[in-house]
Amino acid sequence: MEASTILPTLKKKLAFLSGGKDRRSGLILTIPLCTEQTSMEELSTTLDYLLSIPSEKCKARGFTVIVDGRKSQWNVVKTVVLMLQNVIPAEVSLVCVVKPDEFWDKKVTHFCFWKEKDRLGFEVILVSANKLTRYIEPCQLTDEFGGSLVYDHMDWLNKRLVFEKFTKESTSLLDELAVINENEKGTQPDKDRPAECNFLPSFDPETVLQNGHELLSELQQRRFNGSEGGTAWSPMDDELLAQPQVMKLLDSLREQYTRYQEVCRQRSKRTQLEEIHTKVMQVVNWLEGPGTEQLRTQWGIGDSIRASQALQQKHEEIESQHSEWFAVYVELNQQIAALLSAGDEEDLVELKGLQQQLSDVCYRQASQLEFRQNVLQSAHDFHGTAQDLSQQLDGLLGMLCADVAPADGAAIQQTLKHLEEKLKCVEGTLQGLREKGQVLLEQISTQTSWSYGKDLTIENKENIDHIQSVMEDMQLRKQRCEDMVDVRRLKMLQMVQLFKCEEDAVQAVEWLGELLDALLKTHVRLGDDAQESKILLEKHKKFVDVAQSTYDYGRQLLQATVVLCQSLRCTTRSSGDTLPRLNRVWKQFSVTSEERVQRLEMAGVFHTAAEKVLKENQEQGDVGVDFEAYQEVEAVGRSLLDRLTVPVVFPDGSEQYFGSPSDMASSAKHIRDKIKLVEVKRMQQEVAEQQEEAELETGSQDS
Repeated sequence: MEASTILPTLKKKLAFLSGGKDRRSGLILTIPLCTEQTSMEELSTTLDYLLSIPSEKCKARGFTVIVDGRKSQWNVVKTVVLMLQNVIPAEVSLVCVVKPDEFWDKKVTHFCFWKEKDRLGFEVILVSANKLTRYIEPCQLTDEFGGSLVYDHMDWLNKRLVFEKFTKESTSLLDELAVINENEKGTQPDKDRPAECNFLPSFDPETVLQNGHELLSELQQRRFNGSEGGTAWSPMDDELLAQPQVMKLLDSLREQYTRYQEVCRQRSKRTQLEEIHTKVMQVVNWLEGPGTEQLRTQWGIGDSIRASQALQQKHEEIESQHSEWFAVYVELNQQIAALLSAGDEEDLVELKGLQQQLSDVCYRQASQLEFRQNVLQSAHDFHGTAQDLSQQLDGLLGMLCADVAPADGAAIQQTLKHLEEKLKCVEGTLQGLREKGQVLLEQISTQTSWSYGKDLTIENKENIDHIQSVMEDMQLRKQRCEDMVDVRRLKMLQMVQLFKCEEDAVQAVEWLGELLDALLKTHVRLGDDAQESKILLEKHKKFVDVAQSTYDYGRQLLQATVVLCQSLRCTTRSSGDTLPRLNRVWKQFSVTSEERVQRLEMAGVFHTAAEKVLKENQEQGDVGVDFEAYQEVEAVGRSLLDRLTVPVVFPDGSEQYFGSPSDMASSAKHIRDKIKLVEVKRMQQEVAEQQEEAELETGSQDS
């Protein structure tokens, strides 16, 4: 009998095993009667089910039945007690009828049970709820009888349903697994066995085992908690065969399931071996058939970067098809490796043979694909470099064919630098082309070993001739450009020199103008004495030498520009107004310099004469100086003063004064002061001579 078939009856809690025990370790069966009419049939069914749970050993210790009649009538209690004789006469040791507070007729009830004692076969006592502990320990009684044992009927019922469900499923599963495992002992292949020998279990073994472990864990947890006093004992403990039965079923199920797993593993291994063999042959047949044929037809390298790209795209399509089979190879290799690590001795030879065959074919095909890819990549790099080099040579040739009309020397230098950079870039690219061409030639020379017996001499010769032709053509184009660059470089250097000469000539004119300006504005002093005038004259000659060198340098530069223009056939360029300007400035400087020399020479004569007069006057006293010397000093000084007021007249008629008016006034004042000093000396000499004459006249008169 299963709880699920009488679940509505069990839910009514007409009777229950709380898990409590009497002093003889017998189980306590509680029948809680209520005010409503109790169905004896349902009660009998409930008792039959409850009494089927304990073991025979447990039943042998007898039951103590508590009939709770506090809410029922005496005739109902009597009927229940009499029914116990029919349901469990041998197992009942004691029946405790819990009487209500308003007790029935004591004499009647006592007489009835006493009269039926021998016939019933068990003792029946009437006891009030608070006196029940005389016969049963309080810890073994539920709370309705003043005890501390906790009992939850619905929780027990749910656990019982789980237990029975597990028992049913595990028993059925054990039978099915036993049949499967027994049939597997035969040596027939899977495909030759009857279909019923290969069926699957009705229940998932993993799920049933998990449910069993959860149930066992729940039972053990409840028992452990009960020993601590926290939770009541459950009637589904080891005394009721719950734990031992679950453990026994789990052990048997694990054993059969382990055998079943081995059966499944053997089945899976055989099936996997067959599948692996089939897939290996599929991979090998395709790689050695269509895959090899695809590579046989692809050996060109193309004649341009576009052609090489088309070949690479075609090769990528071939690789894509191979990749699908290589993926199958990887998966198969992993499966074979797994089988080898856990396979039987009889399978090792076959597996290793399949693995070796598959690896040899796949590695050979992968090597050929990689080699072909490397050749195509080298060809793509070679053609790409050749295309870049061709574009660079075209650009360089365009620069060389264009007219050169730079604005100045800096622009020429920049253009020349750009030209040199382009040529250097071309040389570097050509060197890269040679290196890549050499790599490609070496790769092509080794293609024969991958030809599958096909003669590649003609195709290789065409590829080699094409590579060498491209490199030779680029070398010739580069050589022509180098020759043109040399010519253009010489021409541009001459133009740089031309611009430099023109710039330096203009600079010479500016320097000469600056010297003229300095001569007019700063070379004003004539000296305070003859020595200083002489020094100034010597400095002026050096100054003139510098100006002469500047003028000669400018003339030479202008002559060089004429020669360079003739060499460059540059008829549009000439010295322009630089030469007239140079000559004009030089003439102005020459006139000014000549005037400066004359003034310094006159100043030197003036200072010499003046110093001579003054010196002689000082040495001889007030007599002995010729009056003509005084007149000469005065005449030279007056002429010098007059010259200071006269401007310099240039050849073009323009005029220019030395220094500023204040400078001229300062020089003139110094000359006048010196003239006055000489006049004073002359007048003193005249007075002295007159006095001397007077003295002589007086002396002659006295004598």
